[in-house]
Amino acid sequence: MAAVTVTNLVKTYPSGNRRATDDISLDVADGEFVVLVGPSGCGKTTLLRMVAGLETPDSGTVSIGGRDVTRLPARERGLSMVFQSYAIFPHLKVRQNIGFGLTMQKVGKAEWNTRVERAAELLDLTDYLDRHPAQLSGGQRQRVAVARAIAVDADVLLMDEPLSNLDALLRLQFRAELKKIVARLGTTTLYVTHDQAEAMSLGDRVAVMRDGRIAQIGAPMDVYDHPGERFVGGFLGAPPMNFFTATVHHGNLVVDDQSVPAPASLAAWNDKKVLAGIRAENITITPITQDRAQEGVEAEVEVAEPTGSAILLTVRWAGGELKVQTGPGVRVAPGDRLRLDLPAAALRFYDPETGLALA
Repeated sequence: MAAVTVTNLVKTYPSGNRRATDDISLDVADGEFVVLVGPSGCGKTTLLRMVAGLETPDSGTVSIGGRDVTRLPARERGLSMVFQSYAIFPHLKVRQNIGFGLTMQKVGKAEWNTRVERAAELLDLTDYLDRHPAQLSGGQRQRVAVARAIAVDADVLLMDEPLSNLDALLRLQFRAELKKIVARLGTTTLYVTHDQAEAMSLGDRVAVMRDGRIAQIGAPMDVYDHPGERFVGGFLGAPPMNFFTATVHHGNLVVDDQSVPAPASLAAWNDKKVLAGIRAENITITPITQDRAQEGVEAEVEVAEPTGSAILLTVRWAGGELKVQTGPGVRVAPGDRLRLDLPAAALRFYDPETGLALA
């Protein structure tokens, strides 16, 4: 078993007396793929480095497979790590780079060859084993780094932004390959990224971090669809969740002279302000007609951005600016007047002061 448990981890850096991790607890099940995602400086890499043994916590514990490893050096923790930089040796051929960890472990020659060739096959590097890194593309070099981590057959695999040095297309291709490989191996994996799409597509669970703490953790689509606080909704998604302030009044959300239906769960907030959130893809648009029975709120198009598979609109209404994602066949232009449908089932509600989701 290679479950990872961190309990009440605190790490404070002397400069500015800032807590990089603020009493973090996290359980990663055996064989689970958990992604830590968040903006720069949120503490995700510091947390990973404490699990790896590259940083020592001020307080709290790290356990791997039920064994307390908090004070053990990295080499005794039974894990391997892939860094943001490839960190491969330019003077060694691919074969020796993949087998470097095995050489340090003094693995016998026959087993060394078997493990290196197995890792190379998994990463589609068999034809490149006798080349030097300078003869490889960036994507191939990153594969070498992952193959080296896999070859040592560690209990836990740690990855710190391993795809960030690749261009967009390579990152997309390698992301799918990496997910396949990790699923095939069944290795417990803790992965750090700032890329939301990467986090959503790779992880069994996603932990969104902010200011040294885990703001929310859960299955990717659960976190996306039901952000537990405004920060999470505003961080995950491209575009992020739209937010507007409204007054709850007799079953409606009122913004200036416009209103949309409010769910019954907001009854306790009658005549109070709430913060409402909605995803761009959940808003539907229709042209404004003379039909007074039309539902929805009025808005004006400010910007239309075709992205190929969709059109991203920036519209303005009484509640401010909204991002709306429509199908590629929609024909709109700046200045067009539209009616927006904000379905009650797609709205999420937050306390305007704390930013926390309302029960």
